[in-house]
This record gives sequence, C-alpha cells and structure tokens, in this order.
Amino acid sequence: MKTKIRAPELEGADIWFNSEPLSIKDLRGKVVLVDFWTYTCVNCLRTLPFVKEWHKRYEDKGLVVIGVHTPEFRFEKESANLERFIKNADIEYPVVMDNYNQIWNRFATKYWPSKYLIDADGYIRYNHFGEGAYARTEEMIQQLIKDINPALELGPISELAAKEEAGKVCYSTTPETYTGYALGALGNLDKKYDRVFEFEDTETHYEGRYYLSGTFEIEPGFVRHARRTETPGEDYLSLYFKSFEVNVVMKAAVDEEFLVYLELDDRPIDKSIKGNDVQYDFEGRSYVKVTEPRMFNLIQNTNLLTHKLKLMSVSDQLELYAFTFGACAKELAA
Repeated sequence: MKTKIRAPELEGADIWFNSEPLSIKDLRGKVVLVDFWTYTCVNCLRTLPFVKEWHKRYEDKGLVVIGVHTPEFRFEKESANLERFIKNADIEYPVVMDNYNQIWNRFATKYWPSKYLIDADGYIRYNHFGEGAYARTEEMIQQLIKDINPALELGPISELAAKEEAGKVCYSTTPETYTGYALGALGNLDKKYDRVFEFEDTETHYEGRYYLSGTFEIEPGFVRHARRTETPGEDYLSLYFKSFEVNVVMKAAVDEEFLVYLELDDRPIDKSIKGNDVQYDFEGRSYVKVTEPRMFNLIQNTNLLTHKLKLMSVSDQLELYAFTFGACAKELAA
C-alpha cells in the first residue's frame, strides 16, 4: 500500500493576491492544485495558460488553484512587480508570495514549475515537475473531483490540454545561460567581478557562453552595462545559441525606459522570426523596449541551427539576468 503524504501548510507568507490567506486545513473538502512558479520563468509561462484554463473549468466544481510565487531573481520579490504581472496576465486565482522559500521548502520543491494535487482529505495525490503532462494532470483533477462527487459530469479534458499533447517533439537546445558570476557563463578571458571593467571580446566564441565588449559590471546575479554611449553598437553582449525560441530577463537599474537593440548573425532580426516583444525603428533596426523588469521574447524560429545573438544599448541602466531557450514543435522545419 502506497504511503499517503499529507500536504504541508501554506505558512510563512503574508502577501496574497486575489484572496485572503488560505490554508490547506481550511480547504478540506476541496481539491487543491498548488503551482510553484515565478513570473520570469519561461517554463512557468508556458504552463500558465493550462493552469488558468483549469481554474476556469473547475473552480465551481470543487477545485482551488493556488499559485505559490517563489522568486528566482531579487526584483521578483517586489510585490508591485508581481501584482502588475498578475493583472497583465489576467490571473484570477489566489497567488501567494513565497519570498523566503518557506512554502517551497515545506513541499521540498526543487524546480520551476512544480505542481501538486491535493485531495479533499489534505493528502498529496499527484505531482509533476516542469512542462508537459497536461492531459494527465487534468485527468487527475477530474478524478479527485469525482472522488468527492461521483455523480458530477465533467466531460472530456480541455481541448487545450488534449491538443498540446498530440505529436509534439522537443529537441536539444543551448541550456539556460545566466549572466551573474554566481551561476554565469562568461566567455571572456579577462574576467573582473563586482566592479566596472572594460571588456574585450575574444576571437573564438562557444555555444552556451556569453561575451562582453565594452564597459560592464558583473555582479552575482546579473551583468550591467556601466556607461552611456553615443550609439548602441559601441558596447554589446553576444552569445551563440542553438534553439527555436530565445528569451532574456532584463530590467533597468533605476526607473528608466530605454531600448535594447538586437542583431541576429550581424543583421536585424528578420520579421518572420521576431519574438513577441521585438519592434523596429525607422531605419529597420530591431529592438525591444525595456519598461519593466520581466522576461522578453526575442526570437521564434523553426530553424534549429546555431546563430549569433547580439544585444546593445546606450543606457547605463541595463541589467541582464538570464537567457532561456526552447525547441519544441509539431515537426522540424527543413
């Protein structure tokens, strides 16, 4: 007989959105989906439409969705940033800020995203780490709801979950690339940390490492462009990658809006593969506008080849935290 594991309590956090503070004990008689996430995590953002759909479909049938926001980067601990994201993403279910990893640690969580399904008696009956398994997760939601009310008609699983599972293939990509020296993958031979330094690019570049040219400061969690320039090309960060999709987490050091110009293989990003956040100026140059701390989608391609990406800005307030990649598709382009 499989040992039952009682769900830990949601204690240690005092900031809740869309709800008064909730507890597992007070939710007995309900099915609870606890979703550990953070708003700049690309894997979390890919799962978000499914979580929202389950809340919409099953809220009135006995499901309570709780998003536990356990931040990765320091700016994600600011309640105003999370509140803005929740509003912009139309998240209607309860979200709790787990800034000190207290709930995360009680659940012994190690990954973003992580999902736990808790039955009406308060026991964990199912968990899944990472993306995928959407059909299986929804089937378990239905099963636990029907354990409470066997006569309830739920119908088939959502079309969203059913379609996502059909015929999708994922390919190996460049791994997530951090810029801060605590986890970073700086490729420059001259490495200076915690102070402003003039970096020189190297002749040889390797996939999965980033390279600096110009004046930057590398801190434990990010790299900052450390001077204002006349033109964006004077200083830059570049990296070689292999992926369909490219994202970057960026913010301003102070409240300032600025542009980050982008080149792919020494040219503006082609409009056919531009990410959701890419725009173009009157000269045809590709850029993203940084107005808030978040993840920016740069490239959506169907060609799994190695490319060189370059980011440039005249601002001395640009902070870059991490690059993430993805290569899942129904079929691989020729």
